[in-house]
Amino acid sequence: MTQPVHQPPKRVLFVCVENSNRSQIAEAFTRMHGAGRVEAFSAGSRPSGKVNPRAIEFLREVGYDLTQHRSKSLSEIPPGDFEVVVGMGCGDEGCPVVKAKRHEEWGIPDPKNMPPEEYREVRDLIESKVKALLATL
Repeated sequence: MTQPVHQPPKRVLFVCVENSNRSQIAEAFTRMHGAGRVEAFSAGSRPSGKVNPRAIEFLREVGYDLTQHRSKSLSEIPPGDFEVVVGMGCGDEGCPVVKAKRHEEWGIPDPKNMPPEEYREVRDLIESKVKALLATL
C-alpha cells in the first residue's frame, strides 16, 4: 500500500495599494478558514506602513487578532509561485507582476471611511469570497 504524498500548502496572495484594510482582512480570513492547507500573504504596491485600526477592531469582533500583522510591500513577499493572486479592487498595477497560476480581481470597495455597519458588510463580503476561493483550491 502506498503512502499518500503530502502536498505543501497552496500559497495565496492578496494585493491592494496600502495593504492596510481589504488585503489584511482577506489574509486573516484565509488563515482562519484555510489553516493547514493554505499559506496566506498580503501586500501593497504603496504600503501605508500600518494596519488600519478599524480593520483591527472589526476583525477582533470575529475572533481574529490583526495586531500581529503589518503593512508590507510586494517586494517583501517571500519568493516562489502562488496558486492565486487576488486584487482587492484597487485597480492596482502590482497584481500582474506576481507569478501565479491564477489571477483574480474582486472589485471590493475600500471600507476605510465607511460607517461601522458598512465596514462590517465589506468585512463579511471578503469572508464569503475567501471561503469561495478556498473551495476552489
